[in-house]
Amino acid sequence: MGKRKKRGMKHYKRSQKILLVGEGDFSFSACLARAFGSATNMVATSLDSKARLLTKYNRSCEQHLTELKRRGCLVLHQVNVKDMKRHPKLKDMKFDVVIFNFPHAGHVGYNESDYRLIKMHRDLIRAFFGNASEMLLEGGEVHVTHRDDNPYRKWNLEELAREAGLVLKEKVIFRKEDYPGYSNKRGSDVRGNGTFPLKDTFTFKFYISDDQDRYFW
Repeated sequence: MGKRKKRGMKHYKRSQKILLVGEGDFSFSACLARAFGSATNMVATSLDSKARLLTKYNRSCEQHLTELKRRGCLVLHQVNVKDMKRHPKLKDMKFDVVIFNFPHAGHVGYNESDYRLIKMHRDLIRAFFGNASEMLLEGGEVHVTHRDDNPYRKWNLEELAREAGLVLKEKVIFRKEDYPGYSNKRGSDVRGNGTFPLKDTFTFKFYISDDQDRYFW
């Protein structure tokens, strides 16, 4: 008999316990689930309620949610990354990988270069790292996919990660075409079902370092 083919996609495989946070229309989660052939190893979450998601993204979101549940994924809504380690369904769970694609603090009327919005983004990521770092299995990683051009690099992900005892393992180019069916939604109340430009985009992979000072959340 030949060797059984390992089911996976890019940085992720079916043998990993994976938490996805901040999902938009759940197209990224659905993409992984199709590649794995099963989603029993996955927990996929959104900040929005299910009703709000269906209003924003229409039928595409509903189809992705149906597929995820059919493949055995635990889907949770109204999960805030700022305190997710205390969520009733997540507080006793640990993961090999925690994924946050294109984090954003919200469209509140500020330009992306405005220092007030940059501070909001940094506060969001700081809280996310603080929570995610305590939800990892031994050897686990936190993955953040993010644009690395201005003004987005002013968020300084590596600095914020260090505050949670995380250090950068590697930074790899993100290509949307590597994830068939994925649609990077804006997620805002206005044009939320639209996409945004993916320029100078990378997946930043962080792991826990015993040598780092750490702020506890």
